[in-house]
Amino acid sequence: MSEMPPCPKCRSTYTYADRGLAVCPECGHEWSPQETAAAAAAPAETAKVWKDANGNVLQDGDSVVLVKTLDVRGASAPLKVGTKVRNIRLIDGDHDIACKIDGFGAMQLKSEFVRKAT
Repeated sequence: MSEMPPCPKCRSTYTYADRGLAVCPECGHEWSPQETAAAAAAPAETAKVWKDANGNVLQDGDSVVLVKTLDVRGASAPLKVGTKVRNIRLIDGDHDIACKIDGFGAMQLKSEFVRKAT
C-alpha cells in the first residue's frame, strides 16, 4: 500500500485516494497529490524588488527625487517636484518608502512617485 500525503489543510494523516484525488475524511478537503508534489518542488518565493518610476531598482540607503508634486495632509505646503530625499528605507505596504524630508519630517512615500537620484 502506498503512503498518502497528509492533508494540506488540516494536516490529518488519515487521507485516502478516490478517483485520482486525495481526500481528507476529517475536513473533507480534496486535492491532487501530483499538484501538491509539484508545488513542493517549485522554487521558494523570491525577495520583493522595489522599483522607482523609471524602473530602476531601489535599495535601502538610496537617495531619490520626487517626480510629482505631492499634497501632504496637515502640511501648509506640498512637496514639490525635484525635492531630494536621502537615506530611504524600503518597507512592505501601500507606501513602500520610509524617509525623513528636511522641513517636513518623517513620512512614507510610494515608489511610483520617485526616481533614483544620480
